[in-house]
Parts: sequence; C-alpha cells; structure tokens
Amino acid sequence: MRNFNRLIVNEWLKMSRKKSFLIPFLIVLVLPLLVGYVSHTFSTQTPEPGGAFMKDSLLPSGIGQIVTILAVIGTAGMVAKEYSLGTIKFLLIRARSRTVILGSKYMTALLYGFTLTLVTLISGFTAEMIWFADGIQSLDVQMILMSLLYGLVYTAVYVTFGFMMGILTTSTGATIGITMFVIMLDKIMIFRDFYKYMLFPNMNLSVYQDGGAPLPGMTLSFSSIVLSVYTLLFLLISFTVFRRRDVA
Repeated sequence: MRNFNRLIVNEWLKMSRKKSFLIPFLIVLVLPLLVGYVSHTFSTQTPEPGGAFMKDSLLPSGIGQIVTILAVIGTAGMVAKEYSLGTIKFLLIRARSRTVILGSKYMTALLYGFTLTLVTLISGFTAEMIWFADGIQSLDVQMILMSLLYGLVYTAVYVTFGFMMGILTTSTGATIGITMFVIMLDKIMIFRDFYKYMLFPNMNLSVYQDGGAPLPGMTLSFSSIVLSVYTLLFLLISFTVFRRRDVA
C-alpha cells in the first residue's frame, strides 16, 4: 500500500511540474466569486436562502460542468503522453505490475478532479459570504453536501471516460476532443424508452433533488446503478487494453 501511495505522489508531482498546473485551480477559485458578483449586482431576483448559490456552483448544470471540463483537460495526457513521449517503456520496466501503475494514475486523476471540486466549494462559500450574507445565516448543510456529491459523481464518471479514451487513442488531443463532445451530448435528450439506459440522461443526479426525473420511470437508484455499470465498464476496458498492449 505504501508503494502504491508513493506512485500516486509521484504522479501528482509529475502533474504539478507543468506550467499550466495552477491555471485550472485559479479559474475555479475566481469563477464563483465573479459569478456571485454579477448575480448580486445585476440580478433582480431575490436570492434563495440556505446557501443556494453554493449549491448551484457545484451542480453539473452550473460551474460544476466547467470543473469537469478542466479536470478532463488536466488529466487527459496522464497515459497518452507516456505513449507519445516514449516514456511508457521506462515506466513498464519497473518491478510493479501494469495494473498497479495504471491504478495509481487513475487514482491521481480522480484526486485532481476532487481537488478542483473542493476548491470550487471553498470559493463558492466565500462568494456566498461576500455577496449573499443572508444565505450563510440559514445555510442548509445537507443540501450543500448533496450538491457536492452530485458534482463529484459527475466529474468522476467523465474523468473515468476520459481516462479510458487516453488509453484507447494514446493521443491527448483526441482524448480531450472526444470527451468534450460526449459532455456536450449529455444536453441532448432523446425521448425513447431505451435512452434511459444510456450514460447521458443519468449523469446529472441533481435533477432528483426536487422530486424530478430526466425521463419517466427513472429514479435516483436507477441512475446510480447505470452510472456504476458504465464506470466499471470504462475501467474494465482501460485496464484490459493497457495490460495487453505491446510497447515497442
């Protein structure tokens, strides 16, 4: 376990050496403050109590989607660049198995996405304190935590999908392009019964918060199971291809 943790730390250090590493964190730090200012200054609607701005900042329908996009861009090259730079050969000659090496990369990718989400939470809380002080006084902690959970699930599934595409394509650009295309597709609703078994209508779990549903017959439990199945499928494909691929 200690060796696995060291691999994760090593992967994180490799990411942090990039010149662009801090840019996504600066974006999610500033964006909620900026959106909060614009909403406070120009909106004519009375802000909802209970920390509604914080909640909306975390959801996939709001800033949460930008967090996911930044997470995908930041982690797209974790495996693909190893192939394009030829460093994958040096990585695989180590005493550790391919499964352990790939597992450490995947956990680092999730950690990166989760860290971006937590920074967004902190920035959203700060914006709530500055621009919507009344919301802080009646903060609904359970609602905020549920929104945080929905945002984390949304990010984790797409990071996992992007991780799989990086292994299949071995191209950072193709990984980002395909994953961005899929993220845009989840806004398209096709009213067919079989569509509820696809990934897209199940991605945004926050629609169940107020008793709604993306399509008739769908429930939170149903969407959670569908997302779990797809995530396991993405990981199965990723690890199978990575373990069996020959490295010249």
